[in-house]
Amino acid sequence: MKFIACIKQVPDSEAKVKAEGGAVSWGDAPLVINPFDEYAVEGALQQREATNGSVTALCIGPESAREALKHALAMGADEAILVSDPALNELDTVGAARVLAAAIQKIGGVDMVLFGRQTLDTGSGVTAAQTARVLGWSMLGLVGQIKVEERSVQVERVIEEGRQSVKANLPAVLSVVQSIGEPRYPSFMGIRKAGKATIPVWSLSDLGITAPAPLVTRSELLNPPAREMTIEIITGDSPTAIAETLVEKILAEKVL
Repeated sequence: MKFIACIKQVPDSEAKVKAEGGAVSWGDAPLVINPFDEYAVEGALQQREATNGSVTALCIGPESAREALKHALAMGADEAILVSDPALNELDTVGAARVLAAAIQKIGGVDMVLFGRQTLDTGSGVTAAQTARVLGWSMLGLVGQIKVEERSVQVERVIEEGRQSVKANLPAVLSVVQSIGEPRYPSFMGIRKAGKATIPVWSLSDLGITAPAPLVTRSELLNPPAREMTIEIITGDSPTAIAETLVEKILAEKVL
């Protein structure tokens, strides 16, 4: 069976993001594989082991996104593909879904596509469902366990009310959560393999599509207003005196 793990490159979770010149900036913080997408790779690897299949990591992004794909390769993915094109700089989630669907169809013979539940940068968590819609495949979200049965998949969804067992025909798109299992640490041999791997880069012309026009655009980007705070410690000879002083200050500031 053929499994696709869709990943994204994002700023490190410790990055201090701010607006500069109408664009998002994270300074010198490193770019890494989206942490939630590591669970998608782990889920795909688990199914490869259970079905004797193959795993391909798929990513949309600039040339630097090769590093995120190398991380997936080091974890154990068999192949990696980068979709990169200058026309994709203003991509929204709907456009990303259309590009991913085109890449998945170009790969061909795919049985299951796995996503992380959301990304650190936008956090929308809707790309998986949108990709399933474009492909016309079943969509299963909040997946914590996966079991493939011939041409169907049985999953356990982790929802607020508890656990829900759902079954769908393959091919299908899954969005997994942390219950799928702790992502395996890249091995030394995996890192060496990833370092030597050739990652093909597909452009929009390779996919036979044009850049999707964004449905959502950013009209303005501003930093949150700075907040100045001062702290004053009230002292007194007794609790009553401290309380009286506090009341006077609250009334003076017109808090009450």
